[in-house]
Amino acid sequence: MNAFHKVLGGAMLALVLAGGLAAPAMAQKLDNKKNPPPATTTTATGDIDFGDDSSTWANDGECDDPRFAGSGSASELVDSDILKDATDCRAAYEAGTVTLVEGGAAPASTADIDFGDDSGQWTNDGECDDPRFAGTGSASELVDDDILKDATDCRAAYAAGTVQFVGDGAAPTAITEADIDFGDDSSEWANDGECDDPRFQGSGSAAELVDADILKDATDCQAAFNMGTVTLVDEGDVPAATAADIDFGDNSSEWANDGECDDPRFQGTGSASELVDADILKDANDCQSAYDLGTVTFVGDTSAIDYGDNTSEWANDGECDDPRFSGSGVASELLDADMGHDADDCRAAVEAGTATFGGASATSLAATAAFDYGSDWSEWANDGECDDLRFQGPGTDKKLLTDDMYGDATDCRTLEEAGQVSIRKVYSPDYPAGAPYDSSHIEFGDNKSSYADDDQCDDPRFEGPDAASVLLDSDEYHDANDCKAAYEAGTVILKSEAE
Repeated sequence: MNAFHKVLGGAMLALVLAGGLAAPAMAQKLDNKKNPPPATTTTATGDIDFGDDSSTWANDGECDDPRFAGSGSASELVDSDILKDATDCRAAYEAGTVTLVEGGAAPASTADIDFGDDSGQWTNDGECDDPRFAGTGSASELVDDDILKDATDCRAAYAAGTVQFVGDGAAPTAITEADIDFGDDSSEWANDGECDDPRFQGSGSAAELVDADILKDATDCQAAFNMGTVTLVDEGDVPAATAADIDFGDNSSEWANDGECDDPRFQGTGSASELVDADILKDANDCQSAYDLGTVTFVGDTSAIDYGDNTSEWANDGECDDPRFSGSGVASELLDADMGHDADDCRAAVEAGTATFGGASATSLAATAAFDYGSDWSEWANDGECDDLRFQGPGTDKKLLTDDMYGDATDCRTLEEAGQVSIRKVYSPDYPAGAPYDSSHIEFGDNKSSYADDDQCDDPRFEGPDAASVLLDSDEYHDANDCKAAYEAGTVILKSEAE
């Protein structure tokens, strides 16, 4: 809420009063934009704790407490004013120009909340990482592992009113921008700086919301969601995420970022009129945008590839084992003996966009050992930070998730070239090439883990391509066979040896 707006509002009111008969018309202009008749109140004033008048905006004739909504509310509301504008809000409530929302309950007091301790990885960084809290003071990425483990940050944010306590149980699945269908801008109130879609709530929402605006204020609501001033409260219209399984490649085409998809693996009204094979996997931004908008569909390009047969030992296991291919759908270990012998798996991976054909002639293992940066399908791609956990350095995001591996190619490649990130040792193609490694110095423990002998290392002391995506402290020293085999093969490494 801007002090300038407050002063301007006072000046405007003075002009209105000085205008005599013009005042009613001007007052109508100053009223809320949709201006329905006042809602009938059902809660007695005596049942509501209005708080005190300690807000900066107390006694200015507008209700600044975001627990209330209506024409008597200020246009901008922040959580820090909860229970701090008693006189204004009581007067507006009694006049019927605001109604109580959120059930009228004041936030729980700090004494009622168990904030836990500071044992999380992200403590004391100025953001609340405990997913039991939500608000602008929360970290953008929240994981259940941080429940009760960021006490100092969350207590400070709660006291400042930038987060609210949302529950004691496990955190709900985080809704991200990519998961939400924001719709279009066909609302009468689109592009006015407020989110008018009633599926969202928060200080960035309009004071009055109507169902007719569902999915019709995309630009405003998306901007507010990204700023953290609204959250999605009705998930009924959230579509499944799209495009996650397609390798869009990079933006190295001459025609990249021109608003048309130039990759001939896609077809539709969003495609360029002329398509050439040289642009396969080279117009990522345009093609992903068009795919998400539904103006192109992925058709693949498999006609020129001789996939061979299915005589490989590893045929039909869901991974492409032919060393002529590369990509996230290709097995991590490739043998020349499998060249041309895993046809069905490799065809499926190419058609899904998770494998790329390297050439019809035999490709040496040395050639396929080049680092695979992946593509830009991550939700966080092209945000200026490397979100792939295979990298380390100051240019990486604060939280790196297994879901984003191979999904932030442009950022990671650019930052690596700038010296801001480097490939973690175990993910470098040179590291597994140096196997076998001596493991005699490591105490692997036993095989008592529930996940022992599943061909993944579940011991949280290790990291690497063959480490499980979810690692539990309780599995430390309890997956000996898997971890020993992976360590000796160069597909995991002790975290203490990784630097």
